[in-house]
Amino acid sequence: MHERGRTFLDDLLATASPSGFEAPGQRVWADYVRGFADDVSADAYGNVVAVHEGAPDAPTIALAGHADEIGFIVRDVLDDGFLRIAQIGGSDRTVSKGQHVTIHADEPVQGVIGQTAIHLRDPEEDVYDEITGQFVDIGAADAEEARRHVEVGDPVTFSTDCEELVGDRIAARGVDNRTGTWAVAEGLRRATEHDVDATVYAVSTVQEEVGLRGAQMVGVDLDDVDAFVAVDVTHATDNPDVETERRGPVELGGGPVIGRGSANHPVLVALARDAAATADIDVQLQAAGTRTGTDADAFYTARGGVPSLTVSIPNRYMHTPVEVVDLGDLDAVADLLAAVAGGAGEAAPFAVEV
Repeated sequence: MHERGRTFLDDLLATASPSGFEAPGQRVWADYVRGFADDVSADAYGNVVAVHEGAPDAPTIALAGHADEIGFIVRDVLDDGFLRIAQIGGSDRTVSKGQHVTIHADEPVQGVIGQTAIHLRDPEEDVYDEITGQFVDIGAADAEEARRHVEVGDPVTFSTDCEELVGDRIAARGVDNRTGTWAVAEGLRRATEHDVDATVYAVSTVQEEVGLRGAQMVGVDLDDVDAFVAVDVTHATDNPDVETERRGPVELGGGPVIGRGSANHPVLVALARDAAATADIDVQLQAAGTRTGTDADAFYTARGGVPSLTVSIPNRYMHTPVEVVDLGDLDAVADLLAAVAGGAGEAAPFAVEV
């Protein structure tokens, strides 16, 4: 990974972007793609689109990742100064207690999600409280002091930094899916370096974690797109505590993951696999029998049906503060996206034969 790309990734991971509050992270993303895109624009809710203008008779392909991360939101300020919270997206109640958090008020406020000491509770009665039953302690003495710093509706995220692990692996919160938006930006940059014939959009969508909302907007707005590639993380199930029946073929460091089934259009699946083979990129396959769980589920039903594909990044410990990915996988995904864009002309039109 080149130095500027790594700095871009670090900046994305350091910038909080919970669903509905993505603007700071979207500014980071937009600033980066302006360095090589022909045009960059944003809609009313903050979906950002960058474009490489290709040949007039070539197909148009959109590479899309979602900018938002899971988190919490302040739902009440109690008389004693503690904060009650609610979920933003699929926050995991089993990992939240005892964590440092940041409340993104007008000025950031540090706090902790309280966890009663083991000495003061009966271990036999330990349960995982629902998020709505947990609380944040910012150190305020009472509600009046707390309200001088925060208010209802402020978003909250874990305060985890990006940490280097052994080899090329990193751990951070918000890997889901800032790594995907990194990959589509880098895919666009590499496609522009090769001056591919296709017109290529790179899209950073909002509010995927709360129902694919940004993708629904983009799927309508980009009415000239012939195919969408949704880039997201997927479960690497190679850690030892994953139950046998939940294990799949996806491993960290094994390369990009190409989805098959459901929204994944067979012509695009073939294009991605051929592009990977030509570019000597190792890929993994993943089955999607019902739905992909990504923005592709919104894209492929837009405008009467738009061929779509999921390309995923292996990720351990999804929806925790310590998601782990391999930087080699990220680079390979970006290379694959550029190769798919380069081969789009030969694969088009993207339609099944009936």
